Amino acid sequence: MKYTNNIIHLAKIFGLFLFILSCKTSQEEEKKLIDPLAHIHKGDLADVLERGKLIVLTENSANSYFIYKGAQMGLEYEILKYFAKHLNVSLEMKVVKDLDHIIEMLNSGDGDLIACNYTITKERQKEIDFSIPIMKTAQVLVQRKPDDWRTRRRKNWKKDILTDPGDLIGKTVHVWGNSSYYKRLIHLQEELGDTIFIKSLDGDIIPEEIIGMVANGTIDYTVTDKNVALINQRFYPNVDAELEVSVKQRIGIGVRKTSPNLRDTLNAWLESFKTTTTFRHIKHKYLKLGALPTKSRDEYSSIGGGKISPFDDIIREVAQEYSWDWRFLAALIYQESKFVDHKESWAGAYGLMQFMPQTGPSYGVFPDSSPKVQIQGGMKKIIKNWADWEEISDSIQRLKFTIASYNAGLGHVQDAQRLTEKNGLDHHMWDDNVEDYILKLSKPKYHTDEVVKYGYLRGIETYSYVRKIFIRYNEYKNSFDE
Repeated sequence: MKYTNNIIHLAKIFGLFLFILSCKTSQEEEKKLIDPLAHIHKGDLADVLERGKLIVLTENSANSYFIYKGAQMGLEYEILKYFAKHLNVSLEMKVVKDLDHIIEMLNSGDGDLIACNYTITKERQKEIDFSIPIMKTAQVLVQRKPDDWRTRRRKNWKKDILTDPGDLIGKTVHVWGNSSYYKRLIHLQEELGDTIFIKSLDGDIIPEEIIGMVANGTIDYTVTDKNVALINQRFYPNVDAELEVSVKQRIGIGVRKTSPNLRDTLNAWLESFKTTTTFRHIKHKYLKLGALPTKSRDEYSSIGGGKISPFDDIIREVAQEYSWDWRFLAALIYQESKFVDHKESWAGAYGLMQFMPQTGPSYGVFPDSSPKVQIQGGMKKIIKNWADWEEISDSIQRLKFTIASYNAGLGHVQDAQRLTEKNGLDHHMWDDNVEDYILKLSKPKYHTDEVVKYGYLRGIETYSYVRKIFIRYNEYKNSFDE
């Protein structure tokens, strides 16, 4: 009897708990009806100014934000850098691992703005506000060119790829599932009255990675914004992105609905900034220069007259000072600048050795330095990088770590080394070990790992850089005397 009474007592308590919980839930729902923004973080412009820092939720991509040779870059980053300067606050770019949660993070106060090449859509506008458009761009199909595209006329190989949206019928296209691309393909399918097989990808796969999957044959097609495709064609010249599958759509900066002052201030500033030469330069830097494919010129080593470059004498002299093979130094200079002593890259690197503005002066190299000073400075940096890897006993492997550091920076290479060791491989071996994890540093799963200190790296660039230099070095050794 006592046992039964206890059960009844507990049931009453549980019922009371459910009643209270129900009331609380009802009250919360009622609050949302009265104030639909009640659950959203209330931070606005005043909080940014008091904090002294503008926090931007972003992705690792050339369009939005990335680090190149130690320098922060990205089209949206550079725009917002000037906005932060206008507000007289610092700028923090917070990389989001999974873009499926980026609106939730903004509304919970993890950041003040969203900058991730975000298309302005009706669905997104239900949850957040947007700035005025920073650009307009069409969505394009990204597909591989034929394997022999370099040796054929363009008008001939274009016949072997899709050139009309209707050609997508029966094809499989992989896109980020929570994107405007996915929804556009659904609508296109309805317009065509036939089936496109649309495969959904998670939000933790960045655009560069998806385009890379097309380039290396893992998937056949994806859809992205034209501006993103143009930037990435610089790194993946074997992809075509000319087939537009949408009208031009608006790209904006995401703002919380509870941040009207921040939104209005950003809009007023953008209205003015978009008319400046600075804004036009930023767009040209990423969308025009970035669209130029890096053309292979391996035939350069066959220059007549027994010379590799106009700077052979200087290269020999500088290399001899450090007892280095001049042909290796020549191969690295070719990879950096194609022997153009006044070359300036889209990222701001300059000269024969492609020093970044914040690094060159440390080695006595400035944009107007003579070729000899440029090569001497580059050789000093190579020697420093060589010294950083004294733990590597094999000289060839050490040389690969050295030039990888010259390209990506010591920190990124050490990140790849730590990942290699963590995964049970030889972290003192570049080939098929550390180079594999350099590639993986472009993937959120790896560049957010606890052993990684320097974050995202476009690993394909460093991976290819090391391989191309050694291929060219071997060609030079076979063709030119030591």
